[in-house]
Amino acid sequence: MRKRLLKEGAKELSYEIREIVKKANHLKKFGLDIYWENIGDPIEKKFQVPAWIKQIVSDLLQKNRTWGYCPSKGVLETREFLAARTNKLGGAQITSDDILFFNGLGDAIATVYNMLDDSTRIIGPSPAYSTHSSAEAAHAHTPPITYTLDPENKWYPDLEDLYNKVKYNPSIAGILIINPDNPTGMVYPREVLDSIVKIAREFKLFIISDEIYNKIVYNGARAWALAEYLQDVPGIAMKGISKEFPWPGSRCGWMEYYNRDKDSEFEALCRALDNAKMIEVCSTTLPQLAIPEIMGDSRYEGHRQELNERIGRRSRIIAEILGEVPELTFNETFGAFYNTIIFKPGTLNNNQTLPIANPEIKAAVEGWVKGVNPDYRFVYFLLGSFGMCVVPISSFCSQLQGFRVTLLEEDESVLREKFTGLRDAIRSYLKSA
Repeated sequence: MRKRLLKEGAKELSYEIREIVKKANHLKKFGLDIYWENIGDPIEKKFQVPAWIKQIVSDLLQKNRTWGYCPSKGVLETREFLAARTNKLGGAQITSDDILFFNGLGDAIATVYNMLDDSTRIIGPSPAYSTHSSAEAAHAHTPPITYTLDPENKWYPDLEDLYNKVKYNPSIAGILIINPDNPTGMVYPREVLDSIVKIAREFKLFIISDEIYNKIVYNGARAWALAEYLQDVPGIAMKGISKEFPWPGSRCGWMEYYNRDKDSEFEALCRALDNAKMIEVCSTTLPQLAIPEIMGDSRYEGHRQELNERIGRRSRIIAEILGEVPELTFNETFGAFYNTIIFKPGTLNNNQTLPIANPEIKAAVEGWVKGVNPDYRFVYFLLGSFGMCVVPISSFCSQLQGFRVTLLEEDESVLREKFTGLRDAIRSYLKSA
C-alpha cells in the first residue's frame, strides 16, 4: 500500500469472548460437541421469549412507521418514556433530549471513545469487559488504565488503588463503572458508589456507568442506577434491552446524559455524540418502538422478576458445585449472569494437562498452548477434553488466572451435569503435574 492503513491503536482491539469460538469451531470439525459458556446470549441457551413480547413486536411490524427512519436521537415517545422512568428514581433529572440511541452498547462505547482526545483517559475496572477496555486502549494507542476489583473482597473495587491512580495520572478524565459487573457478577454497594462519586468530584471527572445488567439482580441484591447516587457530578449511563428483555439481536442501546450543564467540556462531549448520530442518520426503529410497549406492559415486572429468580437459583447451584474446590477463589454472584472463578496463586503450571482421546484435537490443543498464559492453557485443555468453551480471565485485562462462565443454562439437570464435569476436570487438571 502507498500508505499505512491501520492506525496504531487498532492493535489494541481484541475480544477473546468470540475469539475462543474460532478454536471451538475448529475442534467441531473433528466431531467434538461444544458446550458454549463463552458469551452472554440467553437465546443461545434456549431461553424462550414470552409469546406476549413476540406479539407486541409482531404487531409493530404491521405499522408502516416501523419501516422508516426515526429521529436521529431516537424515537421521541420512547425517549420521553425512558426519561420519565429515570426521573421517578428521584435523583438526577433528565429530559428526552438527554437520551441518545445507538445500535447496541458496543456502538455507544466505540462512539464515546472515538470522541475523546487521544490524551484523555477513562479508568475502568479490572478484570475489564473487553468492549470497554479495547476501545479505551485503541483510542489512546496504549494499554488501558484500570483499577483493581479484589476477588478476596467479594470483587469490590480497591478504592485506594482507584484514588491513587486518579490522583497521580492527570490524563484521567473519567471513571467507568459496570454495575452489575461483567465479568465478575459483583454488584457495587451504595457506600462504594458514593466513594467513587467523591473521587470524581474532587478531581473534576465524569462517570460512565454501564447499566446493561442493572435490572438483572437476585438473591437479595440491589443495583443502584447512576442517576440515584451521582448528585451534581457529570455522568453518562449506558443502557439497553439485549440482556434485560432479553433481545440481544435487537442491537438496541442508549445513553442518558446527567448534569451536562455542570461542565462545559462535558456538555461539548454530549453535543458531539449527538452530532455523530446525526451523521449516521439514526438507530434501528423497530426495537425503539417496542421499548415502551414492552416495559410499560403490566406483565413486564413479573417477567423480569421470574428471570432473576431463575438466574439466582443457578448462581447458588454453581456455588454449591465449584465453591468446594479449595484451589479456587470463588465468589457467589448477585447480578448479571456471569461468574469469574480464579485459581489461587501457585496452582497452575505449564505441565498440567487433561486427557484428549482424539489425536487431531490433541494436536490442535498442544499447538495452541505453547507460550500462552496459564489460564489460557487450562481453557484450551478444557475445551479439547470436555468440550466446554469458557473464557480465560487474563483476556479481561487482568493479571489474575482463571475463567468466566455464564449462568444461562435453562435445563437444571444439564447445568448440574456440566458444572460437576467442570469441577472434576479442574481437579484432574490440577493433579496432572
